[in-house]
Amino acid sequence: MSKWKELEPALLLQLLADGQIEPEQVIDVRESFEWDFYHLESSRLIPMNTIPYSLGTISDDKPLYIVCAHGVRSAAVCNYLEEQGYGSLHNVTGGMAAIASLQGFQYD
Repeated sequence: MSKWKELEPALLLQLLADGQIEPEQVIDVRESFEWDFYHLESSRLIPMNTIPYSLGTISDDKPLYIVCAHGVRSAAVCNYLEEQGYGSLHNVTGGMAAIASLQGFQYD
């Protein structure tokens, strides 16, 4: 049973707007071409296939918010990070497609 949580995109945007989340806490695990198309300014790009090699750059001292296009890759990354001992993980439900929709942008 995983301990990570699902987070609604509207709540993520609110936490960012309120300054309760720092940019290094939001990790976008999509590929760079997806990031180039549309991304949150207050996020870090670490493509899913590079996560195992990037653990040294991912701090575990604050909650982490993982996002991908629709929430599938980010859930897999949450599982992986949890296996590596990370705590306080949040998978953004619906991913960037849901975030884009809230911001009036057609993602796909």
